Amino acid sequence: MRKLFTVMKIALTVIALMNWQQTAAQQKLVTGTVTDQSTGEELPFVNVSIKGTTKGSITDIDGSYSIEVDSPNDVLVFSFIGFSRKEVRVGNQSIVNVQLEGNTKQLNEVVVIGYGTQRKSDLTGSVGSVSREDFNVGQVTNAEQLITGKIAGVQITPNSGRPGAGARIRIRGGSSLNASNDPLIVIDGVPLDNSSVAGTPNLLNFINPNDIETFDVLKDASATAIYGSRASNGVILITTRKGKKGQDLSVNVNSLVSVSQISSNIDVLNPQQFRDAVLDQASPSQQALLGDANTNWQDAIFQDAISFDNNVSLSGSFKGIPYRISVGNLNQDGVLRRDNFNRTSAGISLTPTLLNDRLKINFNVRGAYTVSQFANQGAIGAAAVFDPTKPIYDPEGYGGFWEWVNADGSPQNLAPRNPVGLLEQRDDRGEVKRSLGNLQLDYAIPYVEGLRANLNLGYDISESDGKVIIPSSSAAGFNEGGSIAKYAQNKRNLLADFYLNYLREFNGNRLDVIAGYSWQDFLFENPSFARVNEEGVVLTPAGVETRPQYRLISFFGRVNYSINDKYLFTGTIRTDGSSRFSPENRWGIFPSLAAAWRISEEDFLINNSTLTDFKLRLGYGVTGQQDIGSFFPFLPRYTVSDDAARYRFGDTFYNMLRPEGYDRNIKWEETVTWNAGLDYELYDGKLFGSIDYYYRRTNDLLAVIPVAAGTNLTNQLFTNVGNIESFGLELGLTYNVLRTPDIDWNIGGNFTYNRVNILSLSNVAEDAVGILVGGIGGGTGNTIQVHTVGFQPNSFYVWQQVYGLDGAPLENVYVDQSGDGIINEQDLIRRGFPDPRYFFGFNSQVRYRNWDLGFVMRGNLGHKVYNNVRSSNGAYQSLRFPDYLINMTSDVLHTNFQNYRLRSDYYLENAAFMRMENISLGYNFGNVFNSRITLRASGTIQNAFVLTNYSGIDPEIPGGIDNNFYPFPRIYSFGVNFGF
Repeated sequence: MRKLFTVMKIALTVIALMNWQQTAAQQKLVTGTVTDQSTGEELPFVNVSIKGTTKGSITDIDGSYSIEVDSPNDVLVFSFIGFSRKEVRVGNQSIVNVQLEGNTKQLNEVVVIGYGTQRKSDLTGSVGSVSREDFNVGQVTNAEQLITGKIAGVQITPNSGRPGAGARIRIRGGSSLNASNDPLIVIDGVPLDNSSVAGTPNLLNFINPNDIETFDVLKDASATAIYGSRASNGVILITTRKGKKGQDLSVNVNSLVSVSQISSNIDVLNPQQFRDAVLDQASPSQQALLGDANTNWQDAIFQDAISFDNNVSLSGSFKGIPYRISVGNLNQDGVLRRDNFNRTSAGISLTPTLLNDRLKINFNVRGAYTVSQFANQGAIGAAAVFDPTKPIYDPEGYGGFWEWVNADGSPQNLAPRNPVGLLEQRDDRGEVKRSLGNLQLDYAIPYVEGLRANLNLGYDISESDGKVIIPSSSAAGFNEGGSIAKYAQNKRNLLADFYLNYLREFNGNRLDVIAGYSWQDFLFENPSFARVNEEGVVLTPAGVETRPQYRLISFFGRVNYSINDKYLFTGTIRTDGSSRFSPENRWGIFPSLAAAWRISEEDFLINNSTLTDFKLRLGYGVTGQQDIGSFFPFLPRYTVSDDAARYRFGDTFYNMLRPEGYDRNIKWEETVTWNAGLDYELYDGKLFGSIDYYYRRTNDLLAVIPVAAGTNLTNQLFTNVGNIESFGLELGLTYNVLRTPDIDWNIGGNFTYNRVNILSLSNVAEDAVGILVGGIGGGTGNTIQVHTVGFQPNSFYVWQQVYGLDGAPLENVYVDQSGDGIINEQDLIRRGFPDPRYFFGFNSQVRYRNWDLGFVMRGNLGHKVYNNVRSSNGAYQSLRFPDYLINMTSDVLHTNFQNYRLRSDYYLENAAFMRMENISLGYNFGNVFNSRITLRASGTIQNAFVLTNYSGIDPEIPGGIDNNFYPFPRIYSFGVNFGF
């Protein structure tokens, strides 16, 4: 904290001194705003110069500028790519506002980059951007849902259909094996910590999607290297909505009601099919266990879920201070009974300018209070296997639910639990209070034209607590006398950034330089509580309370140089120090270089009316990775064993301290990236897009490897193990099909090809299979995936199934790959992988007068999913338990498998799909009731349909192993929006 306050004092002192110097200025200061004549929107980065001199300035993000002139006869020249040049004599004016005429909008769009903004036409790196008018619509709970399917190279896969659940975000496929593959997320200049927050299912569900203005995604190293040690997996910059200077009070009320429904169920034997199977395959004693009921257990645990999302915002300008205030509440039920997510959020943004527009202030504070009721997801798996001939309720049963019991009436612990009982007899609730904010001061230093000082102070804090209660009256809690387990967590993230920015235009050239310092401190408090029963007896003693804290200290710089808006150069360097590594390996250096050539500005294309923009980009850079799961993997440490590894003294079992594996020499994981791209525009923006090819190699790969037995350590070690490479191609296209006063129609598409290969695993023998990963159900300690040199990470590792003449798989018959006449581990082969090799998105938006119709479609190709639901339940072995019956998936009628065949590639299925993400229809009523109130109504269907050959409930499974997966619902929404 001392360093934080020191930085604040230095910056404020600089601002005070410069303001004092300003009072001595003799030259006349001219200010103003530059806007687009056709839309009225402010234009940033417009060149403003004094004719006949080298003195110049550039408009800021709000289109505002200031310049000192020597004489009333001076002429201001305004120039901007895609707009006509304009000259204005100053005369006696101190405020000169101008409008520029032009029509190539996409070139002049502003995108947020690290520590600043740039025009799209000036970019040398690969950056994808989606603004508010292009966001996905409907019941959008989490921020990342706004851009699903919208940006080439960005794959967003929902983790589950649970309300408030997050998504797995991958930019160009990720770059690591076991370190985080999640991108760095920065909200209004505050980088977030990517670790999970206790008590909530998603890191990003604290921010209200209605408060977001833009997403800017930095993909290649040229764009991301400014964030150094956390940028190997890309960077997502989220900018929230702000008020505008001179805007009258505007009130917006948005209300949405949604109904969610299950779109498909697991295909299991119905009651009659199950009875037939038991009578045909089971022993007489097992046949006697059949009941008289006909229960569809999946129908019993799922429901039609209702959600309400209400938001109110006020924005405008009060006494010259632009502001925006917002309040929202979301109450979302899950399709799994007892699942609920409730979020109350609020935010305020102030963006005043002071000291004759020299000091720009950006103040943001937003907070959220979320309450999550977590349904017992184990009920989904139980519903697939519970005997369909048994009733749901039993007045004599545990808690009034029918359960499998032993001869003495106690619960049968090996049998599945009643799925409805699992839901109704468990109270799992988590609460989170979270706030994020920042104060950014940007000061134009007098006497040094184009020099600005920027100070950004930010925070991100959260408090979490929760409790899981299982009553003693339930079968799950009977043996322990019930169970009460508490948890809590406090997190704190503090930020102080300070940098100088010099931006100057001279002789047709533009120089943009920044140099700065960053300090960020992370603190995690994890209290530990004993788990007790209803009588207060300790079932599991409290563990060790932890309070890890680490810091990042950085120095960074960037130079952008433009020659005649034709030749663009960017150089970036960042030096990071992280306390998560030993002093010998604490610092890393992350540089990048990039160049771009706007070929369309050359003489041979300058007057071309067809190819109105054509830019070649080349970039190289190095980024790092320090988000490695363990806080201090270089330190020897002890951890408390779990309940499965307790030591017995007499009749008492004790949790023991055991040594963890550590590597004193563990260091940064570094990713080297090359990128080549083309940006193009035809017919003044009627059609535009980009093409990118990239190659990246991660060195000193961080991964978890097994530790040899007898080392007195836990069985895994986190260390640097080798190298991995990935390469791919991205295509993006937007086409404005038709634009008239009555009709506006545009379509967009993106396509990505991505491939990943493991180049080396230094801690694994050359002839070894690799590192086994991907645990599956159906046994203890079984895996189905492997990391092997020369193959894609997480490749499926299976036996190749042999089929009969009728097309059915032959039980326990596999291809003898080694030719030794024996089927064993030597015959396992790598067959497919869970991450798609190709993914794409397609969208269209049509407006006809007051009507608008749009849709977003996306899909994945070239990957597989292991159907663990079928492999662990698709055999008559399920009927061999003497005291209870287990249902089976219906494919057993085709395979006739007697025993589970977990390693068979029969259960490895093509998971290619195309999903209609959303379809929306809206009508704008305009002003209603002869008042200033505007009204818009809309209807949306999300997850409308999925085209796939996958036999499970959904082909989009994060990690590629389908087991007990919470299904994605189909959502019908109706919303109204009032404006005042």
